[in-house]
Amino acid sequence: MPSHSSPSDLSVAQLQAAFREHQITPSDALESVAARIHRDTGFNGYHAITLDEAQHAAEESDRRWEQGRPLGPLDGVPVTVKENLGRRGVTMPSGTALPDPPSPERDAPIVERLHEAGAVIVGSTVMPDWGMLSSGVSSRHGISRSPWNPQLTTGGSSSGAAVTAAAGHGPVHIGTDIGGSIRLPGTWNGLATLKPSAGLLPLDHPYTGRAAGPMARRAVDLFPLMSVAARWDDRDHSSHPYPPLDFTTRASSPEGMVVGLQMDGGPGLELDDEVRAAVSAAAEIFASYGARVVEVPAITTESLLRRIDDFWRARSLNSLLNLPREPQQGEVLDYILAWCRKAQSRSAAQAVGDYEALGELAARARALTRHVDVLLSPVTPQLAFAAENPMPHPHPEEPMAHISYTLPFNMSGQPAGTVNVGKSADGRWIGMQIAGPMASDADVLRLMAWWEQVRPASAAPDWASLDAALLSGSMQL
Repeated sequence: MPSHSSPSDLSVAQLQAAFREHQITPSDALESVAARIHRDTGFNGYHAITLDEAQHAAEESDRRWEQGRPLGPLDGVPVTVKENLGRRGVTMPSGTALPDPPSPERDAPIVERLHEAGAVIVGSTVMPDWGMLSSGVSSRHGISRSPWNPQLTTGGSSSGAAVTAAAGHGPVHIGTDIGGSIRLPGTWNGLATLKPSAGLLPLDHPYTGRAAGPMARRAVDLFPLMSVAARWDDRDHSSHPYPPLDFTTRASSPEGMVVGLQMDGGPGLELDDEVRAAVSAAAEIFASYGARVVEVPAITTESLLRRIDDFWRARSLNSLLNLPREPQQGEVLDYILAWCRKAQSRSAAQAVGDYEALGELAARARALTRHVDVLLSPVTPQLAFAAENPMPHPHPEEPMAHISYTLPFNMSGQPAGTVNVGKSADGRWIGMQIAGPMASDADVLRLMAWWEQVRPASAAPDWASLDAALLSGSMQL
């Protein structure tokens, strides 16, 4: 184990090496993470903290490592999962304060894969109401806050996963994403993330565009999670078996690649000048290492964004109407109620037409990226906003104007990762999206790992300084 390091700060590979050399045990790693969980309650990252279950899993892992018989690359590694990924006996309120949330009798496929691999699940992380916000504002959980600056949003909807990843509650964490819900909190917290190819990580509640994927401080920690979880499961009726993908941890240069650069996201919020500058500078570094960088036009259009937003409203309205009773005040955020009730004025024919926009955007994304090996873009047009705000814009009647870069790859099913590329003058992190063809997830991760090796020091989050600030308590409200 590196000197002066807490087990909570170690990468997956470093933890595995420390377990193998008997420098620490999985129980030691869990103890370190548990201390951080109790320290960081002010950031509001957890729906359920399951340390008793985690302790049992860690002790089982202790014995396997003592016998030299680990189950794989995550054996004994502390992880978290988002609250909408089912865990047997853990309620799934999906961020709302509605009474009697469901409690699954069986683990979701991803959770099963983690148990089979010996991972130590320390808790289920929070999300905003129904996952339809890009913040950490929830009628059940309150407000989640960035460990870097508690005044700022965590992003969402994988808000709690962003907290646990940034605060170092273990090396890797699992969120879900339908329009940017892994990548947005990733970019606003300096993380490395991956929205995988459609169906590569199986879901127990699949629907068009939805994916689960890993979030971490380092790109290298995404590989072992993918190697364990990227396995077909028949319960995900939307998926099919992929050819074997090699998630061996390594970095790959972009030399000889055709790299698309998309600075124009199309509709929505205006691109912040500092975001533009950081992503442009990163693309120049790609070119300096032998990539041929070509411009790619906007994928999302105003019509497609609005129609997809309207379909999501209708889908959430259906969930609302199927509740046993009308929500009482405070059981669902007013913002969400106003957002989904706007669909009441649309006809069934219009809803079907809105649904068809999902496929139209998917086809457009595939067509416009077919001639490039990967596509670079901003993750979102703007920097992190105030933690109390449900969305970057205040009006629920407006479409989601901040997801024009991320949304296409949910619809097309193509993998899209994020890495940090800079920091604004006032200290907010700036991420870049790297998207690739279907089933190129490992290639995307290798480019992300390469970028983290060559990026300027100013683009690399100083995790040690954050850890020191969290230890001293200076980052709490």
